Amino acid sequence: MKKILLTLVAASLAAGATAAQPGVEISRAVFIERKAAVAPGRMALSLEPATTLKRGDVVVLMLEWTAPGRPDAFVVSSRVPRDLAFRRSGGMNPQVSTDGGKSWGELGTLRIGQRKATPEDVTHLRWHVSDTEAALGRGTMTYSAIVR
Repeated sequence: MKKILLTLVAASLAAGATAAQPGVEISRAVFIERKAAVAPGRMALSLEPATTLKRGDVVVLMLEWTAPGRPDAFVVSSRVPRDLAFRRSGGMNPQVSTDGGKSWGELGTLRIGQRKATPEDVTHLRWHVSDTEAALGRGTMTYSAIVR
C-alpha cells in the first residue's frame, strides 16, 4: 500500500501546479537523485526519472518553458508539493513564498513569526524571465527537494 501511495505521489509531483502568463507553455518532469560508488572513496550523482519515492529521497523538479515569438519578460511560478521540503534552486534564483503565494521575497529575508524562514517552509517559487531570456523562446528552471 505504501509503495502504491508513493507512486501516486511521484505522479502528482510531475503534474503539480505551475503558472505562467499567456503564450507561455510549461512542462514538468521529476527526477530522483541517486548516489553510486565509482571508485574507492568516490561517489557519483545521477538523475533518474522518478517513478516511486520514499521518505528522504532527494528529487529534482525541472520546469521547461517555451514561449515562441514572445519578446517580453514574464513570470513562472510553481507550488512546492506538500509532500516535499524545498532545498534549493538550480541556476536562476527564484523569489519564494512561505505563506501560499501571498507574499514573496528572498529566503534569507522572510520570517515566520519571530524566526527566519527556512527552506522547509517554502510553499511556492517564482522566477522572473527577462526580456533577453524570453527572446530565446525557451528555458529551464530546476529546484531540488526532499520527500517528507
